[in-house]
Amino acid sequence: MEQLQQAINHISVLSPESNEAFVAAFEHWQVSKDHYLIREKQVADYIFFINKGIARIYYYKGGKEITEWIAMDGQFFLSITSFFQRTPSHLIIQTIEPAEVLGIHYNKLMELAKKYHDVETMFRKMLTGSLILSQQRMDSIQFETAQQRYEKLLHQFPDMVKRVPLSYIASFLGVTLETLSRIRSAR
Repeated sequence: MEQLQQAINHISVLSPESNEAFVAAFEHWQVSKDHYLIREKQVADYIFFINKGIARIYYYKGGKEITEWIAMDGQFFLSITSFFQRTPSHLIIQTIEPAEVLGIHYNKLMELAKKYHDVETMFRKMLTGSLILSQQRMDSIQFETAQQRYEKLLHQFPDMVKRVPLSYIASFLGVTLETLSRIRSAR
C-alpha cells in the first residue's frame, strides 16, 4: 500500500480521515499474466492501480489489436468512458506479466467523493492529469516523428522496452513492428 499512498500524495494530499477511508476502499488482487481486468463490452467498475506488474489497455480495429496505453508499476488506469458513462467498454485491459493490482469501485469512489471534499479534489486532479496525458499522446502521434515518439518513450519509461513485447510498443507508438525495428537498429 506504500506505493499507492505515494501515488495518492503525488496527486493531492488527503486529510488523515479521508486518506484512511480512501485507501481502505481499494480491493486487492494478485493476478497471473494474461489476466483480463476488463473484457470488451463489460462495464468498467474500477479505477485500477498497478502496484507491481504491467497491464495493457487495447482495442480491436479492423481485426488488429491497437494498444492505447501500457500501465506499469505505480500507475492508475481505467477505461474512462465506460467507467463514467456506465456503458460497455470497447477497451480491453489485460495484464502482460503477473501483477499486483488494486482497484476502487465506482460506487465507493462516488460515495467517498461526496463525503470528503479533498477526495473529490484529488479525483478531479487525477482526471485532469489523465486528460492531459491523453492530449499529449494525441499531439505526439500527430506532430512527432516515429523516432521522436520512441525517444520520448525511452526517456519517460526506460524499463518498458525491457518488459513489454515490441509488438505492443509498436502499436502504442502508432508504428509498424518493422518501423520500430528500423528505429531501434539505427540507434
